[in-house]
Amino acid sequence: MGAFVISRRFNDEYKFVFTSRKGKVIFTSLSYELRFECEEDIEKFKKSIDIARFLKFKGSGGKYFFKLMLGDLHFATSRKYTTELLLQKGIKEIINYAVKSEILDFSSNESIFGDEEVEDDDEAAE
Repeated sequence: MGAFVISRRFNDEYKFVFTSRKGKVIFTSLSYELRFECEEDIEKFKKSIDIARFLKFKGSGGKYFFKLMLGDLHFATSRKYTTELLLQKGIKEIINYAVKSEILDFSSNESIFGDEEVEDDDEAAE
């Protein structure tokens, strides 16, 4: 199953990505000023996935991508794919798994591993 992962951009705005079951990013959202806006839009997307449209494009470099639309609203943009088949697989992953995917929040600046100091290899060997 995929996951929605909330994080911060370099400008301190929030974004989320949808990742595949294998952990590859499928699409990235637009920017949000507040974290809860990400959560609200993810939930809105899950409830209205049946009206989502995928506008497919081929970039100047020959790679394929899609824009995810909810109604007339541009919701997210996909990563670049080397073939149309891979692009279609990305879309299928969204359709099959987005509704049941969990939301992971990595937007805080706190370390997920705590504040423990890491021992140097030399000290650990003693």
